[in-house]
Amino acid sequence: MPEYQPALFEVTIQDDMLASYEEVKEIVNQKTKSAVLIDARDERRYLGEVEPIDKIAGHIPGAINKFWADGLEQGSFKDQEAQRKRFAELNPANPVIVYCGSGVTAAPNYIALKMAGFENVKLYAGSYSDWVSYEQNPVAKGKES
Repeated sequence: MPEYQPALFEVTIQDDMLASYEEVKEIVNQKTKSAVLIDARDERRYLGEVEPIDKIAGHIPGAINKFWADGLEQGSFKDQEAQRKRFAELNPANPVIVYCGSGVTAAPNYIALKMAGFENVKLYAGSYSDWVSYEQNPVAKGKES
């Protein structure tokens, strides 16, 4: 049996990496959108064709879909150039907020965007599950945002 030496891991929470519900709501309500919302879920969930978890199928209005696994190849992140091509239609100067169903699979898109040179990237940890928990929030379906 291998023996391991005890180690100390200090957690440093970086609140500036997280987008709040209020920030997302403000983006959805803006007439001119400079910030980009990226939904990391499978396209069928984004389109509202299937929803295995949440009570309402669809996506946050204005969001585009970039499936999280498309940034990986054989379990590892694709290189920086591949990530740049993946997000080529986006302006790196604009803020980006990534989300998924519950904040987990949006994390690879966060990392991929950082690899591609985007600096103003945040994760909406509550994600779609949080969004649809407020009955007043609109939900989009299909390719139209």
